[in-house]
Amino acid sequence: MLIAKISPLWMAHALPAAAELTIDSGAPGVRASDDDEQGGDKGGSGKDEVGLATRTRTKPKKPSQFKVLMLNDDYTPMEFVVICLKRFFNMDMEQATRVMLHVHQKGVGVCGIFPYEIAETKVNQVMDLARQNQHPLQCTLEKA
Repeated sequence: MLIAKISPLWMAHALPAAAELTIDSGAPGVRASDDDEQGGDKGGSGKDEVGLATRTRTKPKKPSQFKVLMLNDDYTPMEFVVICLKRFFNMDMEQATRVMLHVHQKGVGVCGIFPYEIAETKVNQVMDLARQNQHPLQCTLEKA
């Protein structure tokens, strides 16, 4: 939350009309109504008054998550799949072997869940390495 000390007259002219603004009227000497700013002082001295203004900020929305999927084929060696899982998905040997066996037995397996840009990058990295090594390994992504 942003808190700033500002004078009420400056506040009326400097903030855009669409800005959400609240004034802490519990502070001494704060004028909270439009009547006060136009000379209709209802109890304060009307000079050199300072108030606290707070502006609420909206929280950014979390990015959509995507599953990176590896597809089974009959030609890519299991060891190569384990290498890809270790290199691009930071899996240890045991976890990479478990995912590779799942892909081999079920036909498809989840390598990880990431925001779109990261998932897309990982898919491209796996596919590029497979092509460089002349393997038909397929990797894709879908919304989680």
